[in-house]
Amino acid sequence: MLPKKQTRRLFVKAGAVLTTGGFLSTRCRSSLADAKFPKFRVGIIGRTGKGDYGHGVDVAFTKLPNVEIVALADEDEAGRIAAANRTNPKKTYADYREMLSQEKLDVVAICPRWIDQHHEMILAAADVGCHVYMEKPFCPTLADCDSAIQALEKKKLKLGIAHISQYSPVLHMAKSLIEAGEIGELLELRARGKEDRRGGGEDLWVLGSHVFGMMRTFAGRDATSCSAVVFQDGQSVSKKHVAPGAEGIGLLAGDQVQATYAFPNGLYGYFASRKNMAGNPTRFAIQVYGSKGIIELESGYLAQGQILRDSSWSPGRSSKKWETFSSAGIGKPEPRKDGSYQGGHLAAITDLFDCIQNDRKPICSAEDCRSIIEMIAAVFESQRLGASVELPLKTRVNPLSLL
Repeated sequence: MLPKKQTRRLFVKAGAVLTTGGFLSTRCRSSLADAKFPKFRVGIIGRTGKGDYGHGVDVAFTKLPNVEIVALADEDEAGRIAAANRTNPKKTYADYREMLSQEKLDVVAICPRWIDQHHEMILAAADVGCHVYMEKPFCPTLADCDSAIQALEKKKLKLGIAHISQYSPVLHMAKSLIEAGEIGELLELRARGKEDRRGGGEDLWVLGSHVFGMMRTFAGRDATSCSAVVFQDGQSVSKKHVAPGAEGIGLLAGDQVQATYAFPNGLYGYFASRKNMAGNPTRFAIQVYGSKGIIELESGYLAQGQILRDSSWSPGRSSKKWETFSSAGIGKPEPRKDGSYQGGHLAAITDLFDCIQNDRKPICSAEDCRSIIEMIAAVFESQRLGASVELPLKTRVNPLSLL
């Protein structure tokens, strides 16, 4: 289990009042320092039809009592009106840059699922001294990730991101079970995407980012290398297969991905996705294989976990059975109620606020987000070079642009 101090910080009740005294940016100090019960001044950025508002990122801020939604920006008029009806900002803008220049904000919510504007939005927020909470994935290239992190660090700003599984108490229970030896020594990590119409390269980006976050949590450190192959219609991906991807991803290719990651201490992780291969239920999850059993966990804030305490990994041979577990332990019901995306957002945003107040890194930091993007980029870099690649990658642009 997490130490009590960390548990308190992670699962502090969303309605708790945050006290002053921790680190705040200059802009934050000016707006919060004199308030007895401070509220964070929040601005929302959405793009109707071009990523919209993610999985309800905007609405999550309406559920926190220590938040004042000052303004909202959306270039689409109809979308802007609809979003304003949901979140009731004091003012709306067509241009998010104008909003940032006119309003004294503490936190900016970057909501679009499309990531083509994430980098520019982060830089614009950093330029005016605003902390950031944003939809995942982070940025489309490692070069963009690097410059975004530099801009935030220069102003000593914090970034939280909607990798909601990273904030899951069930994930941390799974980690605790492993540390307690319930499945023995770790041997390998296996993950697959949703394998629907987006299977392959798009699945790697959109859903793979969730399981890579969990893979890093279970491994306890970054991968050191990646070896991967990418296919399109049965052919090894080459320049002729490269095209603009969906959701602002940038150049993309592949309807089948197979990747192997090496972690320190002899641990290996595997990711695979193939278009239109989803079953019902899907295989979208991560499985942790140990010398004495398996733990399986789906993506999500309060996704139910399963454990098979069986060294053969085969209930058909051993007659052992899968057991469910929650954040309360094996065979116990989940004590928390909100397992939705909103519950994950609230945990992540509350964590971000505590980071701002106490000058610490978020549970899923900007550096963690970059490492997740690096695992994605490494697949295409390995395919481009036809060889295993070391991490961190030397190539910081989209590897497909170099084919």
